[in-house]
Amino acid sequence: MAIQIPRGTQDILPGEVEKWNYIEGVAKSICQNYQYQEIRTPIFEHTELFQKGVGDTTDIVQKEMYTFKDRGDRSLTLRPEGTASVARSFIEHKMFGNPNQPVKLFYNGPMFRYERPQAGRFRQFVQFGVEALGSEDPAIDAEVISLAMDIYKQLGLKNLKLVINSLGDKESRIAHREALINHFKPRIHEFCSDCQNRLEKNPLRILDCKKDRDHELMKTAPSILDYLNESSKAYFEQVLSYLDSIDVEYEVDATLVRGLDYYYHTAFEIMSNAEGFGAITTLCGGGRYNGLVQEMGGPETPGIGFAFSVERLIAALKAEHIELPVEYDVDCYVVSIGDEAKSTAFKLLHDLRTAGFSAEKDYLNRKVKAQFKSADRLQSKFVAVLGEDEIKQNKVNLKNMQTGDQIELPLDTFVEEFKKLAY
Repeated sequence: MAIQIPRGTQDILPGEVEKWNYIEGVAKSICQNYQYQEIRTPIFEHTELFQKGVGDTTDIVQKEMYTFKDRGDRSLTLRPEGTASVARSFIEHKMFGNPNQPVKLFYNGPMFRYERPQAGRFRQFVQFGVEALGSEDPAIDAEVISLAMDIYKQLGLKNLKLVINSLGDKESRIAHREALINHFKPRIHEFCSDCQNRLEKNPLRILDCKKDRDHELMKTAPSILDYLNESSKAYFEQVLSYLDSIDVEYEVDATLVRGLDYYYHTAFEIMSNAEGFGAITTLCGGGRYNGLVQEMGGPETPGIGFAFSVERLIAALKAEHIELPVEYDVDCYVVSIGDEAKSTAFKLLHDLRTAGFSAEKDYLNRKVKAQFKSADRLQSKFVAVLGEDEIKQNKVNLKNMQTGDQIELPLDTFVEEFKKLAY
């Protein structure tokens, strides 16, 4: 029996991977315009990092992590998200001492979560994210949100909805926490075991529960917006004012939460409203995490970031029937006729590639007609024909595959002459 791919993973084949490269290229280019620099962290880290950095009460840590012991009996985990690794690197390499602050980073790479595979969700998935560490300015919150929206818009998505909320500062969070406990406690036995465990540890996580989301107490739960102190209200109003100034549309949603203790102030999600996209509409999630670096052993450092799944982005593009401007064609296909012409054709092929052109030739000893068919399948713009006669006469027959026009070019200066035609 043939070995098959593990459940929840996928092969990204030629013809599709070019779309991924294009998307990642657009995202990286926009990050660079915003002065965010790329960081690459290990695919696996010490398990403790994610227990601290993601949170013991989260589904990710409790149910979804790929954790294993290495030969030194150390507990390691395949990274389920990127923020914790970035924060660890920020501390370990003392980036808080960099003269340029805030430290603005982006990452792109595979993440791993053991969850039920479904449309747009995989056990190995690619996540693109940004983190801005070192600033408490509401403007950086608006910048991070704007950056995420710019990526989606530049790729052509139109059916987008930005949802935003404030979780307040520590004082506001404590007041809201007590209100949530008092609200849910009398009837907590009606909720799932996860919610019952969360009541005292992290009641905000109850609002994130998928099993009990239709319970009547969910609809009447105390809103964080009613518990914001004056400074938290002012911070949130400033963030919204910055978004208004750059014409970023948003919807304030008091039910949007980030259930970790170190999340404060701004929380946001970007959703797709495209018809047929599916029940799970979230494309991107982010927020401010002022206590994360300190929780992991670093100095008190404010931060904000977001992350999105490239798989879900591709699904949104398909839902809106957006074709990315990806080129698959070949600049020049070199056809050789006869054994004598093979070595000359191979050298010409190499010269074309060295000059920066996409070029190909036949490697199956096919007839001339079959070679031209191969060039046509590869959508080659030109075909260069070399036979014994051409070599003797120091020339190459060049055919424009779009117009059908044919010309002769000197063999020894072919590449230079071809540049004039191709450009």
